[in-house]
Amino acid sequence: MNIVAIIPARYSSTRFPGKPLALLRGKEIILHVCEKVAMASITPIVATDNYKIYERVEKAGYKAVMTSPDHRSGTDRIKEALDKINSEEIDVVINVQGDEPFIRPQQLMALSELFKDKHVNIATLIKKFNPKDGIDALFNPNLVKVVIDKDGKALYFSRFPIPYQRGVEKADWLYNHDFHSHIGVYAYRPETLRKITELPQSQLEKSESLEQLRWLENGYTIYTMMTEGIGVGIDTPEDLVEAERLSDLL
Repeated sequence: MNIVAIIPARYSSTRFPGKPLALLRGKEIILHVCEKVAMASITPIVATDNYKIYERVEKAGYKAVMTSPDHRSGTDRIKEALDKINSEEIDVVINVQGDEPFIRPQQLMALSELFKDKHVNIATLIKKFNPKDGIDALFNPNLVKVVIDKDGKALYFSRFPIPYQRGVEKADWLYNHDFHSHIGVYAYRPETLRKITELPQSQLEKSESLEQLRWLENGYTIYTMMTEGIGVGIDTPEDLVEAERLSDLL
């Protein structure tokens, strides 16, 4: 299979402006991500709305594509980038978030393997919550939760802990049920990517600010791959401090 990873990298993040160019262990976050993708023998392509990011990525020897600053989501940005490159022979597109420098090459390779099944059109990574992380992590709205069926297909994503544990003290929720968190890495077949970006925003998507709910509401199946070992995603300057603390894992 011919697989590419398109990495959306927006400059004007509300919580952390200029995040892709912030330094982690002396290297820009976006370059850490490109490096991990390349280690999986997958071509990284950065889709950005900022020339500084474009220039830095190209200078480092990776490919970048300039995209509109007006996209509703990273997936829409990826679709524009896909349309601008020679995509006729691409079998799978992986959406690797530009703020996940701890992604492992093996995880990207495992996600790609799911597409040997012709029924898989969208797939993503999830992991079990560790009770040692504490109840505050479970209730953190920046850590998206996901419920899956017995075959590993996603039923719902939420910023709130799901399922609700009726009759159980909140302090015991993590010990009473296996909760799963969503890792923001998606993979799609190109034709599916193009179709889902044409869908209008849904009520659930607007409510939770989670674009994958748009796809579920429109009947698409999202397959999941269980994984372990991803460190913090970097959403805020405080997350960068934590990432620096964990940087030996890079």
